[in-house]
Formats: sequence, C-alpha cells, structure tokens
Amino acid sequence: MVHTGGRAAKQSVQPSSFAFRPGRRSILKGLGGLVLLAAQGCRRSVQPASAVTLVLGDQTWLDDQFQDRRHQELNQFTRETGIRVEIVPAPEGADETLSAWRALLESGARIPDVYAIDVIWPGILADNLLDLKSYVPDTEIAAHLPELIGNNTVVGRLVALPCLVDIGLLFYRTDLLKRYGYHGPPESWKELEDIAERIQAGERAGGQKAFWGFVWEGASSEALTCNALEWQVSEGGGPIIESDVITVNNPRSGGAWARAARWVGTISPPGVVAYKEWDADNIWQAGHAAFMRNWSTSHFGTRLRGSVQGLMTGDNFDVAPLPRGRARTAATVGGRGYGVSRHSLHPREASMLVRFLCRPDVQLARGRKIWGTPTVPALYSDTELMAANPYLSTILKAYRNGGVLRPSTTAGKRYPEVSHAYSEAVHAVLVGRKTAAGAASDLQTQLMQITGLKGT
Repeated sequence: MVHTGGRAAKQSVQPSSFAFRPGRRSILKGLGGLVLLAAQGCRRSVQPASAVTLVLGDQTWLDDQFQDRRHQELNQFTRETGIRVEIVPAPEGADETLSAWRALLESGARIPDVYAIDVIWPGILADNLLDLKSYVPDTEIAAHLPELIGNNTVVGRLVALPCLVDIGLLFYRTDLLKRYGYHGPPESWKELEDIAERIQAGERAGGQKAFWGFVWEGASSEALTCNALEWQVSEGGGPIIESDVITVNNPRSGGAWARAARWVGTISPPGVVAYKEWDADNIWQAGHAAFMRNWSTSHFGTRLRGSVQGLMTGDNFDVAPLPRGRARTAATVGGRGYGVSRHSLHPREASMLVRFLCRPDVQLARGRKIWGTPTVPALYSDTELMAANPYLSTILKAYRNGGVLRPSTTAGKRYPEVSHAYSEAVHAVLVGRKTAAGAASDLQTQLMQITGLKGT
C-alpha cells in the first residue's frame, strides 16, 4: 500500500482489481507524435476517479528485462489504486527528451500527466511542474538522499521525487591489474596515468595493437561537462558555479583540463575527443581498455551484456571510486526522478503514481530483480539487495565521499547554455585549440554573460 502521512490533502490509496494496459509505443514517432497526443489530451474531459487513466512520459528503449519489471510495477500500482497507466515513449537521447518535454509542458499540454525528470532538469522545467510538497508526506520526502531532494527543489518547490541515483565511477580490469602486479585500482590520477601507460605498453607488445589504457567521454556534450567537473573539483578548482559566483577561472581547474589533454593520443585514443558514454563502453566491452570512466548504471549493463557475449564479466572487471586529485575524489551525480505536470487534469492521482514509483519498497524490489541504485539510504542495509548487487557499497561510497552536483538548479533554464559553454571550453583545450588558462578566462566571461552572475 502507498504510505500516508501528515497533510489532510494527502489521500490514502485503496486497492482495486484494474489492470495495467501496455503503452502506445506504435502510436508515437518522435516529437511530432508526442505533440499530436498532447493535443488530443488537451480535449480530454475530467474523468471520474474510478475511471482515471494516467499518461506517463518515460524511457521505453531500455532492455526487455527492465521493461518487464516496469510493467509489473505499473500492474501493481493499478491493483492498489484502480488507476490505469499508459506510457508515452521518450526520445532515445537525453537532449531530445528534454526538448520534447519542454515543448509539451510549455504548450500547456494536458498529457503526459507524469514525466521522467533527469537530475539536471528540475530548474529547467520547474515552472510547469507541481510542488509535490502538497501531495507527498514529509516523511516520504525525508526518506530520500537529502542532496537529491535539494537538487529537485526550485525556489522552495519540490518539483520531482527521486527514484534512481547515478554516479561517475572508474571501471578497471582486475585480470590485467593482477597480471602486471597491481593489488588494486589507482587511488590518484597520477597513479592511473602510470598504470594505464604500463598496461597499454604491455598489451600492445603482446599483440593487442588497438589496446588503450583509459577511455572516457570527451565529446563536447553533457558527458564532457560531467568528466571535466570531476577533474577540476578533485584538484580543488571548485564547481562551475558556487554560491552564485562563477568559479571556473583558476589555475587548478585549468591544470586539470590540461592534464586530460595530455591523455589524448597517449593513454587514451585520439578519437576520445568525440566519445560519449556508449562509445567508451563499446571500447570497454571489446576488451580494448584497462580503465574506463562511466556511470554506475553502465555497471549493470556491462554485467548483463558480458554474461551473454563473454566479454566483460564479473571475473575480469570491477568498479571503484574515481581517482583523487590534490584536493579530494569527485564524482558527478546523475539519476532521475518523476514530476507531475501542472497542466494535468489528475494532479492527485498523478502524484500517487510518482509516490509509488519512488517508494522504498518499489525501489527495493526493482533493485533485487534487475538493477538500479536506490535513492533511499535505508535500503543499503538490506542484506538481500546488497548480496545480489555487491557493487552498491562502492557506489554509495563514491556518492558519499565524492558526489558533486552540476549547477543546474542554480542556473535554471540557462543550464543548457552553461553546460554547452563549459564543455566547448574544455573541448577546445582537449583538441589543442586553446590553452587551459585562455579557455578558463574566456569561459568565465561567457558564463557571466549567460547567467548575470559575478565571477571570482
């Protein structure tokens, strides 16, 4: 049952025998289909509570195992509430999904009622999302990681409830470290460079001419924003924006970018400057790299695909927190949650769906059956969950000791411009188009113009 709590407006949930109906995947093709469906939704009349059907905008391109589990969850929600759910498939890319969600919400579309919200979208979409504090008990909100609740709170309004946390991690080949006499993953960036160089040389001498020491995401994109933020924060360069001040123009940030530029063509492929997450993962899956930076969710996919393809399996790789710089270890926080459109005709029922999808017992069952990193700290003490997913302890350690949030809530609707300017500046250093110092100086001026904030 859905948990109830403090405010009178928060309704209890009664069980019913209604069943979940599969989503309309064949109806919608891209944003055009989404807008068409939304236009139909604008003409939808208010339905009696017993006949409510909600529309959920969410990813549908993930693996079959995930899809089956989600359908089971939505069936359970319908049994508990009598509320049916249909799924509007999001576009495959994050940028395309954000564009689609913005178009729908800003047009006043009545559906979807509930949207999957990336961790960097609350500030962008907040104007058209409900304040969940009016629908979700305080105790349920407090059960989640407080940093995620803070990230999803815009001008005092909680616009999304978290359901999954993601974190940047170091993937490493346990078999190769053992072969070359190392007892564990590198603890510092310098140590990573040294180990990657030695293993790369050894593997190439043994005949693997396409082998590389370290792969990561260097394309000018959100992926590079995440990587570069980790580099500079670990060196003490600070986040991009701190306390409403632009902080990028300092020698430690520039030094971190310059160090990464030296990796290109030495321990990392020349083409790494065009890599996004899947590009790095493909090299890793092929067994052509000793180390990879990627998201914790990649760990689940690597295990699943490896068990089928016989490439990366639990016998030859593991994950660790990213290496330390001179200041600390740093790992960009990712993840997602769910928010309710303020244009929905069924805000109470839509909020019930959000509560259900983010509920501790639902997250626990999801984590036990397939994959996912819970946003409820108490779940990490569940012995069955941790036994099934022993890497969760590493993920939690990386989050607690090094988690860094991007300045998306501070930048609000300007965040895409901020991130684009930042990744472009770092990319210019990686490809040798600018010096690190010059790029940092130019970037600070550009970000001050974009945000209206002061610089250091």
